[in-house]
Amino acid sequence: MPISRPCSCGAAWHEQGALGRADMVTIAQCQRHQSAWNAALATATGGKTFSTHGSTWVWLPARKELMLMFPDSVTAAAVRPALAEGLRLGASSARIWLNSAVDAVGLGPLGFRMSWQPWWMAAPVADVVQGGNDAAILTREVPDYSGPLEQELRVVRVVRVEPHRAWHAVTRDDGGTITGAAYSFYPSGVAGPTGIGGIHQLEVLPGFQRQGLATTLLGATARAAGEAGAATLTVNATPQGYPFFSSRGFTLLGRGRTYVLDL
Repeated sequence: MPISRPCSCGAAWHEQGALGRADMVTIAQCQRHQSAWNAALATATGGKTFSTHGSTWVWLPARKELMLMFPDSVTAAAVRPALAEGLRLGASSARIWLNSAVDAVGLGPLGFRMSWQPWWMAAPVADVVQGGNDAAILTREVPDYSGPLEQELRVVRVVRVEPHRAWHAVTRDDGGTITGAAYSFYPSGVAGPTGIGGIHQLEVLPGFQRQGLATTLLGATARAAGEAGAATLTVNATPQGYPFFSSRGFTLLGRGRTYVLDL
């Protein structure tokens, strides 16, 4: 079950201050971080970002998904040209990420339907990183992966995505089978989220849950982002993942919306 939408400790995340406090993180910063993460995935997998009518779109070829990232407003006239580009690229779906304050009435005539709701949460890295996380291994190579998982793993090793920095961790059972995985991402150099990292795609497979694996994955990826300079972590939690993250120091900041269209 996915709970997010996915030691020697450095000193940066031990420092207390505005960027080390979850209550100082804004939903707008969470949104900028999510946009930076999707853009990094696009770069790593041969996709792209582009703008139409002042809005930023991300093309993720591994998932065949076109995304509009947090526009100030949405109208059918502004969205249609991007949908045409998505069809040209071979997209099978289009997703629009919205702040809850943005009017989405213009999406109805285009056939978009409401999809899952982002639950934006944040925590100081120092509250998240704990000992006893040796079961989760940071890695740039996962031979078990194929398809989109294999392609997206390039985000941790493709040089051209720097200065964006990403890390991936996996856990395995005694037989070597993957039981869980997670990413962390610290987009240094991006306007807005300075000092803010994020946890993405944290998931423990059914049959291995409630064994502490999510905690070890969270700790390993959080430590990597903290040692790179992140003081605070954000996460786009699922409702199922909310109890886990809230028990690990994360505070709920608010909820957004997403809309999806099958192409």
